[in-house]
Amino acid sequence: MEPKDRLAHFAVTIISKDRPGIVADTTEVLYRLGCNIEDSSCTMLGGDFAMILIVTHEKPFSKSRLGDEFKALQERTGLAVHLRTLHEDEITHAKEEGELCLISVYGSDQPGIVYRVTRALADRQINITDLNTRLIGTKEEPVYVLMLEAYLPPGMSVDETSAMLEELRRELKVEIGVRTITPVSL
Repeated sequence: MEPKDRLAHFAVTIISKDRPGIVADTTEVLYRLGCNIEDSSCTMLGGDFAMILIVTHEKPFSKSRLGDEFKALQERTGLAVHLRTLHEDEITHAKEEGELCLISVYGSDQPGIVYRVTRALADRQINITDLNTRLIGTKEEPVYVLMLEAYLPPGMSVDETSAMLEELRRELKVEIGVRTITPVSL
């Protein structure tokens, strides 16, 4: 068996009303089972806390065993857990070849900001790898903030991307910044 064939991969999604200890409770279950967290993302969405984890465990290991271990935590805390087995074609780590950049959008809160910006990027084959939004400012003057991390297609520069978004800046009356993210090697 190749190294990746000896591992079972699962996507674990947790959603709960925010409170201290959600990450600790979740990772305790995974630790007790001997699971490894390969990738994760956690964020606050309104008053809820959401996390998505990609976890592995040496085979044989089943989704039902993972689910059974989370049942007690669900009953005790009320958090919602969704588990999904990842198949071989879903666990390949894609290597991005283009330039990694950060795109920030600031402006008056209005419908369509996320759609219009992400559609413009998708139409040019710009791959979004992370997206966050927040409403900041005051109730009287709310400011919408959209932060995107994305890979530009090979040959496309940050300056070209910025210029491509210029019309959208004017239409939406927002500020859009595009800058390179320099990956750090460990």
